[in-house]
Amino acid sequence: MSDVKLESAREHIAIIFQDFVHYALSGRQNIGFGRVAEIDDDQRLLDAATRSEIRDALTALPAGFETVLSPQVPDGADLSGGQWQRVALARAFFRDAPLLVLDEPTSALDAIAEQALFDRIRTLAQGRTVVVVSHRFATVRSADRIIVMTEGHISEEGTHDELMARKGHYREMFEAQSAGLFGDAAAQP
Repeated sequence: MSDVKLESAREHIAIIFQDFVHYALSGRQNIGFGRVAEIDDDQRLLDAATRSEIRDALTALPAGFETVLSPQVPDGADLSGGQWQRVALARAFFRDAPLLVLDEPTSALDAIAEQALFDRIRTLAQGRTVVVVSHRFATVRSADRIIVMTEGHISEEGTHDELMARKGHYREMFEAQSAGLFGDAAAQP
């Protein structure tokens, strides 16, 4: 793939990795790296922060969005793991790409915050393709299409109900995870 085609493809993709970067820079810069050319667009910045539900936390900091997000910097501030995850999500929303790839995007959130975030993503990502990589079945259960990978290959695909009805690897993993969380009775479809 030529460099031009690769750069064009990058323009259309926003990715949030499980181990996203915590930049010891301002909240504005942490979000603005999603689309650097637009970093001074205050409305776009506020919109992305609102969509990811980090706006209030950043606004409350001593210098608002200009506060450096590092406790090791004078007048800097630290964020919780869940807040950092919301900053990373705001970065992706700021990018405003048609393809959004989320690799375990809620690993630092509790179950209630995770469900609320996915409800928001479903609403906010309308008109976009969202790929969620996850080992947490509560995360993928409501997906339009679930693709199960086994040893690097697609082993099953379908909706949650279809995959449960097939009684294959997905169902086995779902029931094992559900039993571990809720006991055997919760694993039944």
